[in-house]
Amino acid sequence: MAQTGTALTRADSTAWSIACSREPVIRALATLPKLTPAAIAEACDELSLSRTRIFELVGRYRADPVTSSLLNRSRGVAKGFKRLAPDVDQVIADEIEQFHLSRPKPKLSQLVRRIKFSCLERELPPPSRKTIEARVVAIDRERLVAARDGRKAADDRYRPITGSFTADYPLQVVQMDHTPADIIVVDEHFRRPLGRPTLTLQIDVATRCIPGFYISLESPSNTSVGMAIRHAVLPKADWLQEREVEIDYPIYGIPDTLHLDNAKEFHSRALERGCQQHGIELNYRPIRTPHYGGHIERLIGTTIGEVHLLPGTTFSNIKEKGDYDAEGQACMTLRDFERWFAIQIGVYHGTIHSELGLPPLTAWTDALGIRPLPPRLPADTGAFLLDFLPFEMRKARREGIELFHLFYWHGALAPLIANSDRKVPVKYNPLNLSAVYVELPDGKYLTVPLRDHRRPPITKFEHDLALKTLRDRGRQSVDEQSLFSMIAEQRRIVVDALAKTKSARKTAQRIAYALHDGQPLTSSPPHPALPDIGPAGNDQPIVPFQIEERL
Repeated sequence: MAQTGTALTRADSTAWSIACSREPVIRALATLPKLTPAAIAEACDELSLSRTRIFELVGRYRADPVTSSLLNRSRGVAKGFKRLAPDVDQVIADEIEQFHLSRPKPKLSQLVRRIKFSCLERELPPPSRKTIEARVVAIDRERLVAARDGRKAADDRYRPITGSFTADYPLQVVQMDHTPADIIVVDEHFRRPLGRPTLTLQIDVATRCIPGFYISLESPSNTSVGMAIRHAVLPKADWLQEREVEIDYPIYGIPDTLHLDNAKEFHSRALERGCQQHGIELNYRPIRTPHYGGHIERLIGTTIGEVHLLPGTTFSNIKEKGDYDAEGQACMTLRDFERWFAIQIGVYHGTIHSELGLPPLTAWTDALGIRPLPPRLPADTGAFLLDFLPFEMRKARREGIELFHLFYWHGALAPLIANSDRKVPVKYNPLNLSAVYVELPDGKYLTVPLRDHRRPPITKFEHDLALKTLRDRGRQSVDEQSLFSMIAEQRRIVVDALAKTKSARKTAQRIAYALHDGQPLTSSPPHPALPDIGPAGNDQPIVPFQIEERL
């Protein structure tokens, strides 16, 4: 039946018409108990075929009584027949098995050369490249990929998809992942290229809505995960107003389950504790089952595809990009891209989804009534992010709380000093170390600023770079003053290089964005409260680097 099916589907219309015209005549002959000369002669006249050909068709029809058995067959060697001598054939099989099906993946030309050498050593006639190539093409594809690329690659490509992740109502399951956005953004001051931002994106599996996202110049981390979760959970009205974006974005609420891959940032202690605090179940994809994250992967493909229409896009691959000058065409800042992306989400929410048959926002509205309970909001929306920030256990002493060689103090710490033998959880935001957050016995957080208020805000990556530089210079003991002096020196270097190097501009803009996004809870200036950067062409450097005067 496999051969019948192959002939049935591959026959062209002319060959099929000929077979159909033969079928009633040959069927009548095949039913006769004995083929008479008169019947054969009549069939020869009707089909214009020789007696030998009639006998052949009758024999084929009796063996397989279907029309496709009467198709004309090409002359030549039967499929699968091998002309090569058994010894040569064995050499090819051995070299393919031992050499070609291995890592690193040899090229076909290398395989051909190796087989020819093996044949010459055995005084056998070497086969042609075409013959060897035909043998390679005949190898089972899954076996070939498994041998040359690994079992996971073969499973991802060929394993049947027998399961997927589903949800019955909004916020039952939310998937999250990161991706580099296919666009080059520019700095706020010089309007020169910085690089590709990182997009952390979420999707509600039941309705395909996008609960929230986060865009930054930072690499994926537990902080970007927390920022994306906060954006997803909280109402968006104030966030949209600060960015002057007018779209309908009513998606909010604490999800029942976060469905994640096995990236390092999704296994942090901060994420685990924050989700436990708010009753969010963490569910990780089974290893080597990418189809379980298909919803977020398809959403990333959809949203990133829209980015390719923007100036400065890098496209998804070099073939699509061609000779397009992404850096030369780049003109959008990170904040511009954030606003554009928010508007694009509004477009996506209002467009009919191919799988749902209706817009995601309509699916969200219709399905809210199915939820067992209305969407949940955190009791303290202002402090919600703190539950997802990293923390360290520290003691409150008379000189304050020491973290990363920095000292923090607040008068409200005084009651904790009496119990200084006990450590308390101290949360910190790597985007801005100007304050830390001490978890009090009643579960609330106390914002504790730097003890020396003259100190400027700094980021964790600035701190780590300064600490490494001091260590490299032989400093065994590091104090707060030496750290801030080193950071001041590094910032002066960045300021001097702003107009000259892309890395300096990216560092400056990264610091500016990070300090803004990580502002302490006690101060919430309106967006985009970035430093005064002046118009393009102005040589005033981007600030927050006015640090020297306050040291």
